[in-house]
Amino acid sequence: MHILVAEDDLPVAYFLSSGLEAEHFDVRVANTGKAVLPMLEEGPCDLLILDLNLPDMSGLEVMSQVRSNRPHIPILILTGNTRVEDRVGGLNSGADDYLTKPFAFSELLARIRALLRRGSHSYEPVLRSEDLELDRVKRVVRRNGNPIELTPKEFALLEYLMLNAGQSVSRSSIIHNVWKLSSDTMTNVVDVYINYLRKKIDADTPDRLIHTVRGAGYRIGPKPDSAH
Repeated sequence: MHILVAEDDLPVAYFLSSGLEAEHFDVRVANTGKAVLPMLEEGPCDLLILDLNLPDMSGLEVMSQVRSNRPHIPILILTGNTRVEDRVGGLNSGADDYLTKPFAFSELLARIRALLRRGSHSYEPVLRSEDLELDRVKRVVRRNGNPIELTPKEFALLEYLMLNAGQSVSRSSIIHNVWKLSSDTMTNVVDVYINYLRKKIDADTPDRLIHTVRGAGYRIGPKPDSAH
């Protein structure tokens, strides 16, 4: 599950990112309003946490730009403004929820999960490929109804493959979207983690779902003619 946090207060940003990562979310932080849209384009994002008091532009302006480019992404506003008019203005401007500072992390987490459960045209809470099922909210993976235990990085890799089910994804795109690195010098780690997934996902079954596509990368789904 991928969350972008737009927050210029470094202690607050660290509190949010470390807390959400401990809950197995993939978190990126934008310290300015101008950085939000480019970061949304860099990789998948299931929810935006937006501080209204950014240093370079207002959060409402950022939200307007996001809604023009990514109309279905859930947006949770954070702000120190406690006036009812401010909350109403934020919600009327396109926010899905509103939380004032200071706040309890448990409440923030509950609101995030509620927003993700609502779903949208661009967000699927449960991904499926044949008899493999990945629940992005509950973070549960099952094959043929049987639960499969994955590490956070294995889960993130499987999620990315299933978001692109039926398509080949290159090692470099996996490195960029799962490991958040621009260099492809770590392509060997992709092969290692693919093998980890194969042992857990495709063990004890003739119907293998994770395939190597020569010259292209990896693919999840029914076996393609060019895969092995």
